[in-house]
Amino acid sequence: MTSEAIAAVLRDALMTAFWVSLPLLAIGFVAGIVISLLQIVTSVQDPAFGGVPRLVAFLAGLLLLLPWMIARLAGYTISLLGDLSRYAR
Repeated sequence: MTSEAIAAVLRDALMTAFWVSLPLLAIGFVAGIVISLLQIVTSVQDPAFGGVPRLVAFLAGLLLLLPWMIARLAGYTISLLGDLSRYAR
């Protein structure tokens, strides 16, 4: 296996991990901004007021996006294992 092939496999793995995690990171970011703005407007600085809605938003996003995430990861795994003979040399 050449160094170019190793770099390609690692690049594909990292890009797949990036694209799979990006929607959940975006949901967490947006939920954090919205909750922080609500805390500023209402002057409520309770940690539970900020933490619980973020967790609920993250869980809802995970439940909605889980089929897509599994399909994306399965597609990557199938493509990687489908070309296993190319990497075994």
